[in-house]
Amino acid sequence: MEPNTKTILVIDDSSTNIILLEAVLSSKGYTIATALSAKEAFHLITKSLPDLILLDLLMPRINGFDFLKEIKINEHTRKVPVIVVSALTDSDNIQKVINLGAIDFVKKPVDIQKLVEMVQKVIS
Repeated sequence: MEPNTKTILVIDDSSTNIILLEAVLSSKGYTIATALSAKEAFHLITKSLPDLILLDLLMPRINGFDFLKEIKINEHTRKVPVIVVSALTDSDNIQKVINLGAIDFVKKPVDIQKLVEMVQKVIS
């Protein structure tokens, strides 16, 4: 029997964070796609829509705010749930990403247990 594999796209310019999230989430049975930049993420999304995006905000060139804005105005991608994972934890930034369409916010350093529960809740 084929497991119902959900795909999570992790977008972060830190390969350390990507490796951590990939290890944790793939051990829970998820398929993980990764992108080190928003540009790379846009490229991946055009090929295949993920079931969930974990998005860092502080990235070179196109930051997480702009990426989120773009995918939420695009008819093809706007329904993909996005959880922001960032060290920008002041309430203004959290409110801004929620207003832009993120469904939740996880502070860095990441509480792995909390993140896994959030992911499971969103894409179960």
